[in-house]
Amino acid sequence: MMNELKYKHLYEPIQLGKVLFRNRIFASPQDYPGLTDDRFLTEEATYFYERKAVGGFASVCVGDMMVDYKTGRSHLFQMRGNDILGKANLTRTSTAIKRHGAVAAIELVHAGQNANLDLMPDNNGFVYGLVDGMRPDGVEIQAMNDEQIEDLIMAYSDAAAFARQCGFGMITLHGGHGWQIAQFISPRDNKRRDKWGGSIENRMRFPLTVIEAIRKRIGNTVPIEFRMSGTECLPDGYEIDEGVKIAQALDSKVDLIHVSVGHHEIDAAAMVTHPPMFLPDGCNVKYAAEIKKYIKTPVATVGALTNPEMMEEIIASGQADIVALGRQSLADPDLPIKARIGLETEINPCLRCFNCFSNSTVGGVFYCAVNPEIGREQASMTEMPPRHKKTVLVAGGGVGGMQAALTAAKRGHKVILCEKTDKLGGALLCEEKVPFKSNLAIYLKHQVAKVARAPIEVHLNTEVTPEVARSFQPDVIIAALGARPMVPSIKGIAGENVAGAEEVYYHPEIAGNNAVIMGGGLVGLELGIFLAQTGHRITIVEMATGTIATPPAANGTSGRMSGIMDMSLGHPLVHGVALMEQLKKLPNMLIYVSTKAVEITATGLIIEDSDGIRTITADTVIYAIGQKPLREEADALAGCAPEFYQLGDCVTPKNIYEATSVAYQIATDIGRF
Repeated sequence: MMNELKYKHLYEPIQLGKVLFRNRIFASPQDYPGLTDDRFLTEEATYFYERKAVGGFASVCVGDMMVDYKTGRSHLFQMRGNDILGKANLTRTSTAIKRHGAVAAIELVHAGQNANLDLMPDNNGFVYGLVDGMRPDGVEIQAMNDEQIEDLIMAYSDAAAFARQCGFGMITLHGGHGWQIAQFISPRDNKRRDKWGGSIENRMRFPLTVIEAIRKRIGNTVPIEFRMSGTECLPDGYEIDEGVKIAQALDSKVDLIHVSVGHHEIDAAAMVTHPPMFLPDGCNVKYAAEIKKYIKTPVATVGALTNPEMMEEIIASGQADIVALGRQSLADPDLPIKARIGLETEINPCLRCFNCFSNSTVGGVFYCAVNPEIGREQASMTEMPPRHKKTVLVAGGGVGGMQAALTAAKRGHKVILCEKTDKLGGALLCEEKVPFKSNLAIYLKHQVAKVARAPIEVHLNTEVTPEVARSFQPDVIIAALGARPMVPSIKGIAGENVAGAEEVYYHPEIAGNNAVIMGGGLVGLELGIFLAQTGHRITIVEMATGTIATPPAANGTSGRMSGIMDMSLGHPLVHGVALMEQLKKLPNMLIYVSTKAVEITATGLIIEDSDGIRTITADTVIYAIGQKPLREEADALAGCAPEFYQLGDCVTPKNIYEATSVAYQIATDIGRF
């Protein structure tokens, strides 16, 4: 007899229009970076979306299909809509989603005045918008006339009909985040004085006409989801009261109102659309909950949702009818099925580290820090089992070591995991109590729990020396020994007022009222933010030159502030934007770049910059200048087994993604011979 569902509201089916969805957990629209040269889906893209359907999502939305290829592109990851050449790949993708019981949805979008001029095939030197003007970047905006607006409405209708032909069971209209439909809706952007602008009735005319045109074209067999910003999160944008009015105008016209927030073109607002680790879980639910009070149409909420208990409460309390997951669907596409069958401690939480966004922006591929299958979906879903089962010794129980052990055990190898301390988790354990790293703490806890449940022989308080390694008689050794903090060679480093970043994370009280941090990499900045948030006055000193300047007014300095957002210093690109926005909120945190630390004294740190030599007074001087790989210790194990591999910080100190992805691949490759 089956036990009662723990999350009964979350797994109650819901009908939108004439389509039944198996639960209340939807995968929100995500584009796929690796399109063909002609901007069509690839075979790998099909696996990317199918993987979410396999995991139990009720709906999987394929993001960013352009309704007008010539005028509507904003970035490279947008598909061409209504093009017969892309039909086969779209059909394969919708079929792959549907055969696992999910509804295949597709998002229709046009960038409007935020289109990228360089991506237009017919570049006339301007973009189409609502009124004549000039963008902040100097690009001319040319107002659309009635005929062009009517053509655009038809383009949405054509794209919706094409999507239905390709097998998609729900149409998602992107009406938020500053894109083209949102530009008609927002009084900030819509300054027209004709029937398309002015009053909210006129501003809603375009989206409602688009909806009506789609209904006429494809009928009521396919539900329409409307994605909107409940608030634009901008000083001159609309607030939630206007968001309620927008939703009321849409009420009963669409089948689902998907309430997001923010604006893609402004960093501060985009960091609310895609909440960073500095915002609490479920931070945007309140906007969906407010809108739901005033309408009858089902409402979806999105943003920083990782915990099934929170999702259940959202649905049970009536704050929303559906939860939509974005980055969390990458961190763990199996979340729906895991939560349903009671494996909550198996769920990888999204760290909100932006590794996925940063890698897609720079390299064109989504890679997730905690889920090494992402970016390798096709390979992971078609992987052959190993030909030979091996005895694998993993030396080191940090994130890389645990991932290697788990992957090797899953593939049937005999796995021995040794950790020299009394606890698994490695160097990241020092950040467990940092409020904005709460999901990291959950991730480490879940990985430890997975190791405990897996057929893995764990030895704590066991340093793997060559003698210890040989005693296990392994076929394979994976060295994941990690690294130790580098101690700077500077006069005064042995002083009683000096501490390493790791020690301060464990004991923040030793920082005193005023602390100076040597090192403006990711560790130094995040430690500084943590301490500044708890009331300490923090100064960071970095020798490198900052690449993105923080406005001087942000922290009350005069040209000294600079957010060091260079990826070479360890900052994932998009996380750097989040760090910048956080720094603006911390007047008790200063950053000096192009500045050399000269000497530590009992009263602080002597520095040298273009203005000369002076002292920064501080109770404590903290060093965070990088990590030294334990290469000699790892190399000593190389001759202790026929096969030997190294990974993570004992090779080159980098980040969680580098550790888990290499660990996963090494363990997957074992057993071919």
